[in-house]
Amino acid sequence: MTGVEEQDVALKLLHTADWHLGKRFPSFDELDQKLLTRARLEVIDSILGQAQRHTVHAVLCAGDLFEDPDPGREWWEGLARRFSTVADWPETRPVFLLPGNHDPLTRKSVYWPEHPFRRALPPWVHVVDRAGFEYPLSAEAVVYAEPCQSAAGQDDLALALPDREPGDERIRIGLVHGQTTDIPGHQSNFPIARDAAQRRGLDYLAIGDTHSYRRVSPDAHVPVVYPGAPEATAFDESDAGHVVVVFFRRGRRRPHIKPIRVGRWQWEEHVCRDLDALRQLAARQDLKQRVVRLHLDLDATLGEKAEIDRLERELKGTDASPGQVGVLVVERDIRLDTSDDNWLDGLPDILVSVVKRLKAIERDDPDTARRALAHLHTLVRSRSGAPAVTSRKRT
Repeated sequence: MTGVEEQDVALKLLHTADWHLGKRFPSFDELDQKLLTRARLEVIDSILGQAQRHTVHAVLCAGDLFEDPDPGREWWEGLARRFSTVADWPETRPVFLLPGNHDPLTRKSVYWPEHPFRRALPPWVHVVDRAGFEYPLSAEAVVYAEPCQSAAGQDDLALALPDREPGDERIRIGLVHGQTTDIPGHQSNFPIARDAAQRRGLDYLAIGDTHSYRRVSPDAHVPVVYPGAPEATAFDESDAGHVVVVFFRRGRRRPHIKPIRVGRWQWEEHVCRDLDALRQLAARQDLKQRVVRLHLDLDATLGEKAEIDRLERELKGTDASPGQVGVLVVERDIRLDTSDDNWLDGLPDILVSVVKRLKAIERDDPDTARRALAHLHTLVRSRSGAPAVTSRKRT
């Protein structure tokens, strides 16, 4: 915290949520699925590293840490191992794991006291496994938390936190999972009232659910904050990839809030409506840690189609060579123009005859004929060593 001496800080917290360990990505290729799924576990090292770097007093994990209540041994054992093997972690720095709506506290969940996950955790990791959870961080600060105990509900868990008692001057931190009622379309599952934090006399309300970093009502008296998912799960999570460090200065109630990037992957969507746009994307040097969804929505000659295929291979990669993009998924709507016959010059008569027959078929079965023409064009170009085409001028 710039300009603030350590002795002036009353409390430092790291707030994170929505790890979704065990989440699958079925719309991607098998290897990319594994890469993105494993990344959700690997980012935990960065999160714990930031907690150490900032010497926080506690780590608040605000729900949906697992994709499911019992996601499988690979994930809960992997998380417990990361906790147990972190170097130089003081036992006086507690980590709080809050059940969310994806991983609610039930008898079959990893959070239930008899589950082997609980026995694998070091003593400084505390599971919020009961209603009315309270943990004094010091004589100056206390954490109150309420777990989700089902996948859906209408209870405002923030309003289930206790009121501030007269004379209680401690820093009071709330920890819940739910949907703030200021988000249109997100008001049905564990709703959190806009003024819940102030009504309960909190100084900070740590919440999870929305996967993008967001301060709810930035000018509100009590900060209510979504840290977002540390690794994005979809393309519409525009500000994922963060944790939040919260600083309370002595003598002040309102904290300083600092989002810090921890995620490796950034997700982007690109729509290429002409070949030049695709060339510009392929020329970028910063795509190795990007998840890219590429929409090819364009008209192309056979020559341009050959270059599109080449650029797509370079972006995606092959078994023999890595691609320019870390993870790439492509959606194609290429409207092929087969009217240009310049490429036929010098071809054997039999190939020219095949092209003419395919063009005759094109009237009745355009998709099959154009695929065959494109394949034939590629074979001819590869044999002749023809240079890359230039884009057509469009009027």
